[in-house]
Amino acid sequence: MSKTEKPLSTLWGCELNESNKEESFKTDDTNHQHQLALRTMCLGHTAKDEFNIVELVTGEGNSSAKAVPIATLHAKSMPTVNLSGLDLHPPVTFRLKHGSGPVYVGAEHVALEEYSDDEELDEEMDEEVEEEEEDIEVSPVKKSTKNGAGKRKKPEKGEDEEASDGENPPKKGKGRGRKAKV
Repeated sequence: MSKTEKPLSTLWGCELNESNKEESFKTDDTNHQHQLALRTMCLGHTAKDEFNIVELVTGEGNSSAKAVPIATLHAKSMPTVNLSGLDLHPPVTFRLKHGSGPVYVGAEHVALEEYSDDEELDEEMDEEVEEEEEDIEVSPVKKSTKNGAGKRKKPEKGEDEEASDGENPPKKGKGRGRKAKV
């Protein structure tokens, strides 16, 4: 029986303020792999003119867990910050270290769920192989000519004499274009 993992994502968010200084993201589900992909952190419209520092605490509430500040927000200078690319594994705690907020944290909760449907999976694999075979084409071998691509063809003597007529100006080079002084 063939199994693959299919990601399921849901929106996750929290508000940090004076009455709620900490918010945790954790799951009790051990059957699936979970991830929290942070997106944005912003101040609410009622935020005071003060610095709001949000720190991130990873791991359970043991003494080895360290807090790392991830955003410093200010209503007038930096009311929002983009945190795309910061992916965390639970348990994770957000803490409002300084300021009164409100600070809103927006993230995406991604859970990898096992997905098994042998027939559908086999069909998809067959289609992919067929598409790859169609994409591969054998290009014909090009024969090289004697002159080569980078070489110039030498003019024949008859063409050179025609070029020195009065219609075309003389070509620049050694001895051409200057007449000897008498």
